Amino acid sequence: MSLIKKKKKKKPFKAHAHGAGGGQVSTARPVQEFKLAPCIHACPSGNDVRGWLTVIAQREKLKIGLEEALDRAWQLYMETNPLPAIMGRVCPHPCEGSCNREHKDGSVAINSVERSIGDWGIERGLKPSLIDAGGPFDEKIAVVGAGPSGLSCAYQLARRGYKVTLFESFPRPGGMLRYGIPEYRLPRDIIDAEAARIEALGVEFRYDTSVGKDISLEQLRDEYAAVFVGIGAHVGKKLGVPGEDGPGVYTGTDFLRRVNMGDRPPVGSKVVVIGGGDTAIDASRVAKRLVADSAAVSRRMGAEVTILYRRTRVEMPAIEREIEEALEEGIRLEFLAAPAKIIRDENGNVTRMVIQRMELGEPDASGRRRPVPIEGKVDEIDVETVITAVSQAPAGKALGLEGNWIDADDWGRTAIDGIWSGGDNVNLGIATTAIGQGRRAAESIHATLRGLEHPVPAEEEVITHERLLMDWYPPAEPAIRNIAGPEERLADPLAEFDRGITQQQMIDEVARCFSCGSCFGCDNCWMYCTPSCFKKLSEPRPGYYYSVDLSTCDGCKKCAEQCPCGFLVMR
Repeated sequence: MSLIKKKKKKKPFKAHAHGAGGGQVSTARPVQEFKLAPCIHACPSGNDVRGWLTVIAQREKLKIGLEEALDRAWQLYMETNPLPAIMGRVCPHPCEGSCNREHKDGSVAINSVERSIGDWGIERGLKPSLIDAGGPFDEKIAVVGAGPSGLSCAYQLARRGYKVTLFESFPRPGGMLRYGIPEYRLPRDIIDAEAARIEALGVEFRYDTSVGKDISLEQLRDEYAAVFVGIGAHVGKKLGVPGEDGPGVYTGTDFLRRVNMGDRPPVGSKVVVIGGGDTAIDASRVAKRLVADSAAVSRRMGAEVTILYRRTRVEMPAIEREIEEALEEGIRLEFLAAPAKIIRDENGNVTRMVIQRMELGEPDASGRRRPVPIEGKVDEIDVETVITAVSQAPAGKALGLEGNWIDADDWGRTAIDGIWSGGDNVNLGIATTAIGQGRRAAESIHATLRGLEHPVPAEEEVITHERLLMDWYPPAEPAIRNIAGPEERLADPLAEFDRGITQQQMIDEVARCFSCGSCFGCDNCWMYCTPSCFKKLSEPRPGYYYSVDLSTCDGCKKCAEQCPCGFLVMR
């Protein structure tokens, strides 16, 4: 019997899902997997919000300076939206409502950073990149309407090498951006600068040209390979109450358009605005600014303005910050009240209004509780001017179409061959929605003219805050915009009173982004990996900071468990 012991063969190491002491063997391995950030998912224009936030936030890891980072962020933004400085001022930023940071210490102030990037592009005279789509092409495209959807469509087609002519009935570009939004919210030089950038791509603007009057839609169909219709919805709806027709009563869109074109409609000393949306708020604040004399300015009192809304503040669709600013300026809000009759004197002047008091019933199709009249409960108030801002509609019939509204699918295609459409004439929405519709229509026009398949959007997983290690991120309060007080605002009625945020605030703000679902080079995976699977890349890019060598992985899961942004998963 030999005294020499035989060496036992070593068994290969097997990782266990429940630790080294035993349990189920883990065969899972880490996978670098991009997830759709909720800010991107919530953006109607499809903007890569995470992309332009993180290229600034990660600039040192990317080995670039601040100026280059801002230039890159601007270019990323411009891929889907040509109006960053405009949107940074007027967009109600649904992206912020979906931001995962809201569940920690407040959403990232995306809209404030958006404005900073937009202004940076104007100051630097930056030019957007072109798309190598095989152009330039011989086909000519007509775009009707220089509002957000038309500007977006023209921009994307010009980037692809098409000859675009933009027909606009007004003397300047912008559509509702210029003729519906007050100048103190959106300075006209900002609109001009961003429209000029689109014009510099070769887009021809034909102003004071009304399609349906100066040139027919049929003529455009004959002369152009494709036509995009983005006429917006500039026709304000009436109330349908006795006494409405006559002087002293304006629709919100007509009132704002007149003021924005340089007119000063007489409003008297008592104004009532009907409605609870952004147009109602804008109209009330503009009316407040139409003061009769400097003494009124010094008293911070112009016209006495009251907003009547048939629901409560909870249901008001207007931007919350705009409501607060209106209240600061002395505008009254009266809820659960609807106009029943407008009373005029023997000369036809508005003198009083009968108000029907309301209560809330069951939810209607909008999801909001339906206002129901309280029988027998009416009041009368003194009023000299009434502005109705209850809704608005397009003027599709003026183009020779059967109805006012235009039916279009998700790609902007209509039932009429050769015509695409987008914006408020398809459905009332916000400017960023119209911009997204214009872009998709441009992509559809290009695909149709080139005989290409329409791209099918990939279904991506939206990463929620439950998937993040939110405690890993240090607490930091969101940036607060510098907004002038009500006295200063009313003393200089046309001046922009929202000054945005400083560059340092912007730098601090982008650092608050979680980079949800995209690697930002935190090094956690590298530090926690005992077998050294993760190798730092010598030339990192946003989302790409490490390579993974799975041949050495033991399946311990630590890397995925310690990934703050949810980029690493075990498969």
